[in-house]
Amino acid sequence: MKNFFIVIFVLLSFVQCKAQTPEELAAQNKEIDSTKVILPDEQHVKINQIITRLLSRYHYRRAELNDSLSQEIYDQYINVLDNNKLYFLKKDVESFEKYRNEFDTYLLTGELEPAYDIFNVFKTRLNERIKYVDNQLKSEFDFTLAETYTPDRDEAEWAKSIEELNEIWRKRVKNDALNLKLAGKEWDKIVETLENRYHRFHKVILQYNTEDVFQIYMNAFGYVVDPHTSYFSPITSENFQIDMSLSLEGIGAQLTSDNDYTKVAQIIAGGPAEKSEQLFEDDRIVGVGQGDDGELIDVIGWRLDDVVQLIRGKKGTTVRLSVLRPEMTPDMQPDLIKIVRDKVKLEERAAKSDILDIEQDEYNFKLGLIDLPSFYIDFDAQRKGETDYKSTTRDVKKLISDLKKENIDGLIIDLRNNGGGSLQEAIDLTGLFIETGPVVQVRNTDGSIEVGEDSNPSVVYDGPLAVIVNRYSASASEIFSGAIQDYGRGIVIGEQTFGKGTVQNLINLKRLVPSTKNKLGELKLTVAKYYRINGSSTQHKGVVPDITFPTVLGSHEYGESSRTSALPWDTIRSSNFKRISDIDEFIPELLKRHNERMKKSIEYEFRLEDIEEYKEARNRKEFSLNEDIRKTERDEREKRKEARDEERQKLAELKLKEKGEVGTTESKIDDFELEESARILADLILQGYS
Repeated sequence: MKNFFIVIFVLLSFVQCKAQTPEELAAQNKEIDSTKVILPDEQHVKINQIITRLLSRYHYRRAELNDSLSQEIYDQYINVLDNNKLYFLKKDVESFEKYRNEFDTYLLTGELEPAYDIFNVFKTRLNERIKYVDNQLKSEFDFTLAETYTPDRDEAEWAKSIEELNEIWRKRVKNDALNLKLAGKEWDKIVETLENRYHRFHKVILQYNTEDVFQIYMNAFGYVVDPHTSYFSPITSENFQIDMSLSLEGIGAQLTSDNDYTKVAQIIAGGPAEKSEQLFEDDRIVGVGQGDDGELIDVIGWRLDDVVQLIRGKKGTTVRLSVLRPEMTPDMQPDLIKIVRDKVKLEERAAKSDILDIEQDEYNFKLGLIDLPSFYIDFDAQRKGETDYKSTTRDVKKLISDLKKENIDGLIIDLRNNGGGSLQEAIDLTGLFIETGPVVQVRNTDGSIEVGEDSNPSVVYDGPLAVIVNRYSASASEIFSGAIQDYGRGIVIGEQTFGKGTVQNLINLKRLVPSTKNKLGELKLTVAKYYRINGSSTQHKGVVPDITFPTVLGSHEYGESSRTSALPWDTIRSSNFKRISDIDEFIPELLKRHNERMKKSIEYEFRLEDIEEYKEARNRKEFSLNEDIRKTERDEREKRKEARDEERQKLAELKLKEKGEVGTTESKIDDFELEESARILADLILQGYS
């Protein structure tokens, strides 16, 4: 994953950064000391050896240190520093080749100089790029020439000379300038924006200290072993331990870095962003403004923690975001949205219920809906002995009781975008729908297998059940939906889930060196894997729904399978369990009816068009640097988008007028997946399943 380790560093370090005003964040000193050579700290030698021993002996994979692993670590470290081949020259990389087969030895002995030597060369090349950008911006580009720009250089060769690298950067800066010009900026404002953008991005990296470099190097090692294994430096570890409720103060969105962009990784359930219905996963935030009329600050190339500081603020205040949607190219006009900041409360993230009225084959169905954003539990209240503490299972049990009083014909559990949470809650929640039995298997590093079981014989709901999942459903969501599928207790609908089937422990390294007074950071180590009760790992494959919906994101783009070092999918012996029903025999007819509806569905057509347009934009390799051509392309895309939006609006208005006929509640009118899932469940009931 591009910029993965730098992302890890900034993602976990933002919470305790000294607060700065937007003006302070936007105005940075451009003078950077690029001559200072960074050297390893003496204590890093010992920490390096401890981490190496832990990964070799106690990691689930028990990676063997050899030349093969050394080559992977070397490649990953180079990739972390320069994943798009924009800084190092071919001769630099050739000079590093002497280290390729030696990193296994370096890790055992604690020799750190090679990693620092590579970083110091990188630092020098960064400074050269700053000077080149400044020189390029002294005169305006000629946007009438027939030139093209290729932003993705992942498969490209390393530049053989400074001149060749300069040409790559000339087109890169010209492309950025053209995007700003197409957005309506004059040349002097373009220069100011790009100077700030590049100086800021480079300054952050050039100011890395010895601890930063050590962390990047150790995480290159950890990632090669497993993408969820990582080293937290002392300061990063401290930030990680801070009450995470603080990080939810603001708009309620988890952000990550994707090359020069700040991307929305997840919308927090119950937060301002979700309530606004304006910001979504995979949106890229390119500008941030304060209040209704504050200046929009360009944040492309910024550190993630600085962008977070701009977005966060006091409850009740407004932040404006300039957003590029996933299908938008950088030259398109971003959407401008407003969100009022607030604090995400546990109650707002809790399970909620609703009722869907569906008319199917001249029958009226009343279907219960439980929207479950996470598998939560109030540990503090539980430890204090409070009798009314909140938990997923307790809340869902009460909601089901209320829905049963409404005489529902079936129940839908919506796990879309549910990234997981408490394992025990996933087990207990499954217990509401089965009598007793295994729910999940956990295989430890030593090969031993533990089974998480539901031991409560009471069943809260035994009627028709559907579970909706998507690509963002992970971990505990996969355990619950997988168990429901394995027992044949209900039908699973949606997209293939994320596929995270590993368990991590956090190890305080100071416990291993009690004699030192210094803080040593922590190591997040993968120590076990989850398996379904049928013996299949949830790793990589996750849960494949019984009936699938088309998706923008494939497994190679998002999910565990997109990570090259992810632990493999495998199987173990099945648990001793008995299927509740033969629900599989109903699937062919359900699928047939679903496909017939999709052939007539305008919304389904829209979905397929959106997916194709997204893939087309994502797969595009070259972009014209001619202003007229780019403007024409942009205008055509925006016209297509406006036409589709108008069609959708007309369809929504039509459905509102014929609400009873289409059979969905007004509050869910725009949720195509939910409505179709309800219809699939209605079909299941019509077939005689109970």
